[in-house]
Amino acid sequence: MATNALAHESKIYSQFSVLYDRIFTNVFSPRIARVVGSLDIEPESHVLEVGVGTGLSLSSYPSHCDVVGVDLAPDMLERAQRKIDENGWEHVELEQGDAQALHFPDDTFDYVTSFHVVSVVPDPASMIREMARVCRPGGRLVIINHFQSPRRGVASVVDRLDPITRRLGWRTTLSVSDLLDEVDLEDIQRFKTSPTSLFTVVIARKPEPGARVFATA
Repeated sequence: MATNALAHESKIYSQFSVLYDRIFTNVFSPRIARVVGSLDIEPESHVLEVGVGTGLSLSSYPSHCDVVGVDLAPDMLERAQRKIDENGWEHVELEQGDAQALHFPDDTFDYVTSFHVVSVVPDPASMIREMARVCRPGGRLVIINHFQSPRRGVASVVDRLDPITRRLGWRTTLSVSDLLDEVDLEDIQRFKTSPTSLFTVVIARKPEPGARVFATA
């Protein structure tokens, strides 16, 4: 397998897709549900989730919004569709697509979310630019992911695992600051849902035309 495996070609996203829910539901779902619930998504909002996978997050979205889930891996989408059918989620639809080249028009969605995906794609910069492009001005981008630690000693230790994790399809060296430098965003919040969490939540607003852009830690 190539060192820079694509998400849908990596072991964890293809060969182990059947076990994906069993492995990650308890790890990821509570955090995602807490973050999505905090957004207070308004009725009739249009939501895009980039890298929806097996649909671990779909139960978190309120039924009064319209959700489109996009993923590159057909086997993941099949499992997500089963969840939709079993739960009767008429407000959710799925499409196959590349996070780095979304086919939606500019300024389409009120919320663009992505959970534990941005460090998996080959080109995270393209993904965040695409997320910002399809988000409407005033809309929000929401990302949960593991990012490189700002503490040099911790980053040095974790980064030694990068050659191994890349063979499984994700990287440990992605910096949240480098990612956010790719797009103009405002009211940026970065936080962890618990002091011991390995994952950072990023919530930001796409500025209105002519708005002054600034960030908050």
